[in-house]
Amino acid sequence: MLTLRRPTGDQIGAFLAAQAVGPFSYAAVGGTRAGACPPRFNVDHNRIQLGSGEAVFVRAVAALQRWAMFDLEWVTLCWPSAPITVGQTVAVLVPLYGLWSLNACRIVYTFETTDDVRRVGFAYGTLADHMASGEERFTVEWRSDDDSVWYDLFACSRPRHPLARLALPLSRALQRRFARNSLQAMRRASTG
Repeated sequence: MLTLRRPTGDQIGAFLAAQAVGPFSYAAVGGTRAGACPPRFNVDHNRIQLGSGEAVFVRAVAALQRWAMFDLEWVTLCWPSAPITVGQTVAVLVPLYGLWSLNACRIVYTFETTDDVRRVGFAYGTLADHMASGEERFTVEWRSDDDSVWYDLFACSRPRHPLARLALPLSRALQRRFARNSLQAMRRASTG
């Protein structure tokens, strides 16, 4: 949804309620689980080492569960109190040169593994009222081989809205900016 003014809390609430019953805007729902993207989708994979040891892992998982990767000055998650559960709908609000873009997503899956690499995370997918189409996976992992803790961000997307297609270089620049800023936000949140 594009607006000329920043939407109010009530407008965002109504938007989320309407989007909660709508379909995903892409066919390969859950595809990021296997680390695969559909043809003609942009693939973005970014990682940052957060530190090492169990204390860092515990802080990183807590940060992920409170949406700390969205603790950015230029992006607003609506709402960071939303539980990370399958089916939960959230929106990402972004100012765009005099406009406001409100983009709806729904959590597709969550996961926790306890193998040699312990992983905790989730993915959300875009809904009908989103500038892009695709899925993004957020993961915290703790490697037993070297005790390192990582934040991993994996996304498959393509522009969906006509303005996003028209301004593809800007759309991609915003996605890269979010990835860089998200990595740094998780590093800040995980280092105590």
